[in-house]
Amino acid sequence: MTTKYTKDDIIEKAREIAKMIANTEEVDFFKRAEAQINENQSVREKIASLKSLQKQAVNFQHLGKEKALKLIEGKIEAIEAEIDDLPIVQEFKQSQGDVNSLLQMVANSISNNVTNQIIEATDGDLLRGETGSQVRNSTPGSCS
Repeated sequence: MTTKYTKDDIIEKAREIAKMIANTEEVDFFKRAEAQINENQSVREKIASLKSLQKQAVNFQHLGKEKALKLIEGKIEAIEAEIDDLPIVQEFKQSQGDVNSLLQMVANSISNNVTNQIIEATDGDLLRGETGSQVRNSTPGSCS
């Protein structure tokens, strides 16, 4: 007899997995990179300028001042490029990608394993990805 789990059981396991993920090298690197960005005066000044320009852009857009808006948008793009070119920011974005990849890998692993468990529990065909009811109801020799 297989054990039946409740949603609460699953949420508790998810919390355990979250704690494990939060204590990986990828997340440690992400936290360090974020702290370095927050401590970097140059980055903070560029971000403050960016926010100010973005507010101006919203105001110009609201007032219908297209020429001024285009000028501000150019300045915004230039500052965004300056920020993106900083090695510290590139490291941060890389670490963000690494953490997201780890989360995606965990999500895919759970999804694939649930699917496989269902196929196996119904005496299905893992290679074809079909549950037992699909296998029983397919005609012999058909390739679906």
